[in-house]
Amino acid sequence: MAGAGFESLERCLEKHLPLTDLQEVKRILYGKETRKLDLPSRAFEAASKGDFELQGYAFQAVAEQQRRPRTVRMGLVQNRTPLPADTPVVKQVTALHRRIEAIVEVAAMCGVNIICFQEAWTMPFAFCTREKLPWTEFAESAEDGPTTKFCQELARKHDMVVVSPILERDTEHGDILWNTAVVISNSGAILGKTRKNHIPRVGDFNESTYYMEGNLGHPVFQTQFGRIAVNICYGRHHPLNWLMYSINGAEVIFNPSATIGALSESLWPIEARNAAIANHCFTCAINRVGEEFFPNEFTSGDGKKAHRDFGYFYGSSYVAAPDGSRTPGLSRNRDGLLVTELDLNLCRQVNDIWGFKGRSQEMEFTVLKSMNVLSRTGKNLRSYPMCKLMS
Repeated sequence: MAGAGFESLERCLEKHLPLTDLQEVKRILYGKETRKLDLPSRAFEAASKGDFELQGYAFQAVAEQQRRPRTVRMGLVQNRTPLPADTPVVKQVTALHRRIEAIVEVAAMCGVNIICFQEAWTMPFAFCTREKLPWTEFAESAEDGPTTKFCQELARKHDMVVVSPILERDTEHGDILWNTAVVISNSGAILGKTRKNHIPRVGDFNESTYYMEGNLGHPVFQTQFGRIAVNICYGRHHPLNWLMYSINGAEVIFNPSATIGALSESLWPIEARNAAIANHCFTCAINRVGEEFFPNEFTSGDGKKAHRDFGYFYGSSYVAAPDGSRTPGLSRNRDGLLVTELDLNLCRQVNDIWGFKGRSQEMEFTVLKSMNVLSRTGKNLRSYPMCKLMS
């Protein structure tokens, strides 16, 4: 498996294919071509100075007579942990705050309205170690922890919605841990939180050592810029997870992740894009970058030798649209900011053409009933949009 030396699929294609062949390959791999955004030169200068990649693309919808364009700019951030994993916890968190602050400054220069960070962005992805300390010390309150307060300041300063995935310490319910994303309004108010619905038990990704499946269902957050949801990491492998956010009204679903090449890189370009197509919404796939080494060796339960690293986090963050088009990905080996301009009118336009959700309401109702949604979430089945249509 390629490590940091392989920059990206896009760079490889551009290096080795003639232009005409490249255009056809991109048409097949990425769908309708996205327009490059004309981002400010000072933003590129700041990104270069900060040593992170900056890319910008736009998806366009057809002009309508009775609806104005619903244009919004998204920012996706991928990054490595700047300090070694054995650095004191507070120093690591502070360094990550400073790193993200610099990237968010550039996002503000680019007119970003909603920004999302990677899964558990304030810490190394240490759940592979199965050790408790010091890793559980990275956990914070979702309501008033230092990272939430930090993100509230960013939101107010830049008039930007912030999606902040953290390791949550739930002090009101026995001090248990959750894998959580906090959603903060551009006013700085906390809109709410969502929790990881599917927990991996695959090799080193045995996260149930720390937390279990979320208990908040599939919430959708109404922001000034559109309706958003957060499908954390492993949830992307479960089509019904995407579906639930979609039928609850999400126009954009973020997928903050931490995943490695040996396990999932061949799946990565497919899953979020397929979810965008199937659910008539935009999807934003975000992955961290680089390798993280831990002080103590650990095994993976596969008979192989003990090791200190998890594997290579391959970045490659991208955005997919409901018409099946997608942006090129950020690189596999650099921190980066992907700015993407969306016209949310495209969601309804594609729905009118393909009608995937409308034509499967009876099946979806049956699935929800078999999943016992009523008892699991406390909601009446008829509260779901498709079930209202069938009643």
